[in-house]
Amino acid sequence: MTLNFSRRFEKQRAKFAKSIRQKLSDRLKLFATDPFHSLLENHPLHGTYAGCRSINITGDYRAIYYHENLDVVRFIAVGTHHDLFGT
Repeated sequence: MTLNFSRRFEKQRAKFAKSIRQKLSDRLKLFATDPFHSLLENHPLHGTYAGCRSINITGDYRAIYYHENLDVVRFIAVGTHHDLFGT
């Protein structure tokens, strides 16, 4: 599986503390090998992000992605639940 990252995702990631960037890196590696590992709590989204899915990075941080095709995933946003969803 190929993971691609939007410009928005890259900008958001760059603002995180080193510890959060490391956790994100660890979770993306896990995602690449097992997208539905229980630690990721992978689930579909509705509303603004309908058609996308979310994975957990930490207790509050999430990464949002969609499938471009069977072998390519594009991550489009990453941040706290509040920053991404406003709740």
